[in-house]
Amino acid sequence: MITGLMIILLLVLFLPFTKVVEKNLEVFLFIMGIASVLVSQVLDWELTKEALVHPINITLAVLIAGLLFRWFQGPIEKGILGISKAMPYRLFIALFVIILGLLSSVITAIIAAIILVSVISVLPIDRKSEIRLVVLACFAIGLGAALTPIGEPLSTIVVSKLDENFFYLLKLVGRSVIPAVIIFGILAAFFVKSREESEAIMAGGEMAAGKEIGSNKAANSDGEAKTIAKTESEPQVESYAEIIFRSFKIYLFVVALTFLGAGFEPFIEKYLLGLSPLVLYWINMISAVLDNATLAAAEVSPAMDSQTIKAILMGLMISGGMLIPGNIPNIIAAGKLKITSLEYAKFAFPIGLIAMTGYFVVVLVTNL
Repeated sequence: MITGLMIILLLVLFLPFTKVVEKNLEVFLFIMGIASVLVSQVLDWELTKEALVHPINITLAVLIAGLLFRWFQGPIEKGILGISKAMPYRLFIALFVIILGLLSSVITAIIAAIILVSVISVLPIDRKSEIRLVVLACFAIGLGAALTPIGEPLSTIVVSKLDENFFYLLKLVGRSVIPAVIIFGILAAFFVKSREESEAIMAGGEMAAGKEIGSNKAANSDGEAKTIAKTESEPQVESYAEIIFRSFKIYLFVVALTFLGAGFEPFIEKYLLGLSPLVLYWINMISAVLDNATLAAAEVSPAMDSQTIKAILMGLMISGGMLIPGNIPNIIAAGKLKITSLEYAKFAFPIGLIAMTGYFVVVLVTNL
């Protein structure tokens, strides 16, 4: 059984970066989820019912938000562009990520992700900046949402399992999470370029190219410059079919993650429980592909001291932003903006690894 689960885990980690699986990621994860519960022999009616019912609210939220954005696209675009022009661009980006990350603990990670997608769809930024903004905002949302039990499933399960009050997690991890959210906002201000900056860079490239290889190359570079900018005059309106199909993909994604989490419970119980919290902190990087709520439910115990719980939770929350399957906000944003697994991981994985290492130093220094 364990060998089978290890093979499935490796497949889930690496196959999404291949072109065939990348184009059918939801179906692939669903197949892997079914395989994991069959290998673990935990597939029953209760689990099937949970897997089919659990994604309904998330799917409806994504569907309704998609419809609302389609119907009110014009006013939303004007409002967002107006706000972004009323203040320095980098300040707008930083405040957007920070406020959205902190608000996610109240409005839920799902709604925060939908707002993120709606705003990015309007902002005139190039593809590279768009991906970077998604990644950094998803890290902020994944961390901020855990501050209250209504923010995301992980925090709900932990507070319930420990039988603690509403502000327990805010007190426990707030001093670690809030500065991290602010840092991600500041990073976004530096990493995300405006359309004007992108065009200026491309224009500079054209001039250099023109000097070296002539006007034909410069004209070609000019075409590339135009492709990176979103046009305000011709906004793209999603069809109803696209909105419905994206919602179905989110549904299938969450079903797959539910099965994967249940399938790997025997593996977690046998090999992870009882380990040092500092070891668990790094092992919890598997939450980049597995449901962190399931991992939290298996690992956290009322018998643990608060510092151990804190180390476990921070490992789960930070690593949840490293790959698309790690968190619902990642899934929603990547699905709507058509960000591939490789595009997401190229920027998110190094950022997540640096954040994991940075916090681990804090863990050691403060003797957690």
